[in-house]
Amino acid sequence: MKFSAFNRKLHRWIAFLAALPILVIVCSGILLQLKKAFPWVQPPEQRGGGVAPTISFDQILRACQSVPEAGVKTWEDVNRIDVRVSKGMLKVWCMNNWEVQIDSTTGKVLQAAYRRSDLIEAIHDGSWFHDAAKYWLFLPAGVCLLALWGTGIYLFVLPYWVMWRRPKTAAWKERHPRAV
Repeated sequence: MKFSAFNRKLHRWIAFLAALPILVIVCSGILLQLKKAFPWVQPPEQRGGGVAPTISFDQILRACQSVPEAGVKTWEDVNRIDVRVSKGMLKVWCMNNWEVQIDSTTGKVLQAAYRRSDLIEAIHDGSWFHDAAKYWLFLPAGVCLLALWGTGIYLFVLPYWVMWRRPKTAAWKERHPRAV
């Protein structure tokens, strides 16, 4: 079997086997690229009044507890806190994927909204499905995508390479003297 024929078969089978995981990776990747553009994916950042944070951790916890949807009772219900000094606010990411944005000087809740970007990221890397899926399905799909890129480039360049290497006729050489 010639290498080009083998390459076409390989390209088709890799594309078939990796199609579904690659579709999930691409679609979730598009959503992640646009996460700042769609509030459904990630809540837009609000602006607080000050610049330097002056509220205490107790005030942060009380502000989060004032939002029933966030489900914060203790610090164990908080995943992480992101301080945005330039915007004068804090983002508190709760364990149930709610995000509470708090003014860093007054402690006032600026916004509370559900945050889907972490879920979409987990779908994107395969860890949402199962830890084994991340390494045994999504990682090979990424490697397959790399192989598809390589074989696709080969299939694209091959006809041009063949035409370039083909012996030129005398009539062609007369019409294209500089190409020889």
